[in-house]
Amino acid sequence: MSGAGDELGPSHILRAAGRTAVAWRNGGGVTREVAVHPPGAGWDTFDWRVSLAEVTADGPYSPLPGVRRILTVVAGAGTELTVAGASRLRADRYRPLAFPGGAATAGRLLHGPVVNLNVMLREGRARATVEMVRGSRRVAAGPGSGAGSGTDGGRSAGHGVLVMALEGRTRLSTPGEPVVTLERFDAVWLAGARAAAAELGTDGVAAVVTLSA
Repeated sequence: MSGAGDELGPSHILRAAGRTAVAWRNGGGVTREVAVHPPGAGWDTFDWRVSLAEVTADGPYSPLPGVRRILTVVAGAGTELTVAGASRLRADRYRPLAFPGGAATAGRLLHGPVVNLNVMLREGRARATVEMVRGSRRVAAGPGSGAGSGTDGGRSAGHGVLVMALEGRTRLSTPGEPVVTLERFDAVWLAGARAAAAELGTDGVAAVVTLSA
């Protein structure tokens, strides 16, 4: 099974069972990387990174200067964030919340542990939108992910769409290809023509993360 740091092809399934849990230094939870660009990039070298974090205790967030964060609570009641010592932001389930990674940030769990979908973007090098989807819709290709963006459909440049099942079961269909079924926290990366042609249907909630680098 391909790991999160591998080269992402035009259609690449990323099963939840294949992810490795990495404990936080402060003991407040664990993180599982879903996908990263460039492939295999570390904390100092990624353009964008998508991960799931299981948060079990209140505490500070690791400072990430030059990184924009989009946090979405996908399990649990929610978190209250204190950003730059003043702004108190309520992160409720399925409501994406963006804030600067370099600002001093601390989280307080409202009613027990949560799971966060984290999208991290190097400022000036990557962009993203995060949408919560119920029902069905066409998966739109991200900026630069069309066939005209390069000989490989844009995948080497980190352009594409990551779809993740958050609640219930999600199915993706692309003309001429087998239907892909995603269970909870499974994901699929779509780039180029596959992203533009894919149809999404879910009996719960799915995240659609459009990424460009």
